[in-house]
Amino acid sequence: MLVVNNLSYKVGSKILFHNLNFTVKSGSSLLLTGPSGSGKSTILKLIARLVVPQIGTIQIDGKNITDLPIETYRRKVSYATQSAQLFGHKVADNLNLPFIIRNQPIDIRKQEKGLDLMGLTQDYLQKPISELSGGERQRVGLLRNLLFVPKILLLDEISTGLDIKTKNKVWRVIYQLQSKNHFSLISISHDQEEIAQAKNILRIGGGN
Repeated sequence: MLVVNNLSYKVGSKILFHNLNFTVKSGSSLLLTGPSGSGKSTILKLIARLVVPQIGTIQIDGKNITDLPIETYRRKVSYATQSAQLFGHKVADNLNLPFIIRNQPIDIRKQEKGLDLMGLTQDYLQKPISELSGGERQRVGLLRNLLFVPKILLLDEISTGLDIKTKNKVWRVIYQLQSKNHFSLISISHDQEEIAQAKNILRIGGGN
């Protein structure tokens, strides 16, 4: 279970959010929405430990996340951004990383099955990342997050730039994996269809 307690954050003199409280139970989903600049991405970065809380705490299973070893934490909490940051020369460089950081042998078959789930062919492993479209980059980046299913998955507008067919396919994969593995999902979206389908929504408003 993830518990956010009295979380406040400001940039300069602008208060993004004040005394924010919410709970996400294991295996459940929460969608964050609200105007641009209201702090939604900052909330995900705080949970991902990319940003340090100014006021308030974030706990997972009763433990303050700042007390947990960072390497272990980031294997459990996976953060996918709106624009996937790929590295190296080939798709394989990115899909090898989750195995390398866990000191596990690279499982090419698992990578190929993942590509298939994302609607990409197996030969994408050797495809230069410079030749990928925006939607392909997004799917490769998301697959990198999902090759080892996390405890908590954070998604920051990951469907932006995807056509409707691909967007629906990607979300189908995410929900199938969530149903099977019972991870918690916290996502950000401005997509009206995604908002309409969400069971749990938290609207974040701006402040000064």
